[in-house]
Amino acid sequence: MLGSRRFRRRCTGALAGLGLLVTGVALQTATPARAATPHRVLFDNAHAETAGNADWIVSTSQPDPLGQDSTPSAETDWTGALSAWGVALQRTGDYSLKTLPSGGALSYGGSSTTDLTNFDTLVLPEPNTLFTSAEKTAIMNFVKNGGGLFMISDHTGADRNNDGEDAVEILNDLMTNNSVDSTDPFGFSVDVLNVSSGYPAAITDSTNPVLHGSFGNVTRSLIASGTTATLRPANNPNVKGLLYRSGYSGNTGAFFATSTFGSGRVAFWGDTSPADDGTGQSGNTLYDGWNDSGATNPALALNATEWLSGGSDDGGGDTPTCTNAQLLGNTGFESGASTWTQTSGVITNSTSKAARSGSYYAWLNGNGAASTDTLAQTVTIPSGCSATLSFHLHIDTAETTTSTAYDTLKVQVLNSSGTVLGTPATYSNLNAASGYTQRSISLSSYAGQTVTVRFTGTEGSILQTSFVVDDTALNVS
Repeated sequence: MLGSRRFRRRCTGALAGLGLLVTGVALQTATPARAATPHRVLFDNAHAETAGNADWIVSTSQPDPLGQDSTPSAETDWTGALSAWGVALQRTGDYSLKTLPSGGALSYGGSSTTDLTNFDTLVLPEPNTLFTSAEKTAIMNFVKNGGGLFMISDHTGADRNNDGEDAVEILNDLMTNNSVDSTDPFGFSVDVLNVSSGYPAAITDSTNPVLHGSFGNVTRSLIASGTTATLRPANNPNVKGLLYRSGYSGNTGAFFATSTFGSGRVAFWGDTSPADDGTGQSGNTLYDGWNDSGATNPALALNATEWLSGGSDDGGGDTPTCTNAQLLGNTGFESGASTWTQTSGVITNSTSKAARSGSYYAWLNGNGAASTDTLAQTVTIPSGCSATLSFHLHIDTAETTTSTAYDTLKVQVLNSSGTVLGTPATYSNLNAASGYTQRSISLSSYAGQTVTVRFTGTEGSILQTSFVVDDTALNVS
């Protein structure tokens, strides 16, 4: 019967018009349309990106480049060989930039301000140390769930910190030795090459937003000791070469390529020299490829960042649209366990607690003894949608501490295999309060996937904490 439950020992209780001058050269491009919400971009500096003569950072102020200059107008207002790139994005007003500092680690689903759940695009500018297994899982899940990944390589043998690994090996390791998908997920591999010089030319494709985007038209890029990629469209039909080394086309010699994975987007650039603005920290030997007169590198870098961040469609059709909808069934539990999977007795109409509306609610834990309760429902979040999970939560506890979270309620997202993709929120006995509080959590990064939303309550062995949930919703728009 819905009114009965197992016995529980409960205790009460772009830049034209902006005039950006890059080392004496005015960047003449169309001004992009302003984004309603800034695109969030994370530049990696936790994998020896400044080793040797490299200086692949947007600013020495990390994680926030605005700490060096909050209103930069020229590349020298921020210090780093990628400062022109960063300043150009910052000047549009449509981007929020951060850097993962040296000593940090890439994560997805954590609480850090540099966790990948807080960003739309991750830029890997010639990493020189291998990513850990956990980092590779984080990167791949980030892309799979809708993130943009910008991988920039350099020539084979460019081992700037002499640890035996160069960017070619590190990026190939990411794509072939991870726990998410190692079966050629992006449809390309980085070539073991050292191409000394050249001006790779763009393909003819007037609809491609990377080649013809808000920041201008791309005609050529630059190789100054770099590499290319080999494409395998049989493994991923969305892989596409956009610029090619002279004499190459099709599946070989791609200097710049794009692809997709899950709901996310991927870009590859075969050399750091095109993004190098020739400025940086003292003592580094840098190359000003950003302003090379034979190339259009700023437009390429900036258009690609916009595309990866979701600012334009992929050139193959209309941008996905979303119909407003509420996805959860039995949102107030008035139909008992219908559509929900629960630990026995979690959904109840017991008068020991009060529902926020109606008669039924979900009551997790509250035993005063070690226990784990779960409440879950599987949904499909349409591609191109913003998604928000909301629910009303009441927490009461017999704990008296004001500093230790002994009992927790985690909001988790799982894939069809039961693997936890992320834990976007955690509450505890420290959040106890009278009455219900509405909570809202973004699940937009899971658009295009079928996922299980699960509440997991875990209680310690002494004093009770009750987590009471009612009036849930998962709205997409």
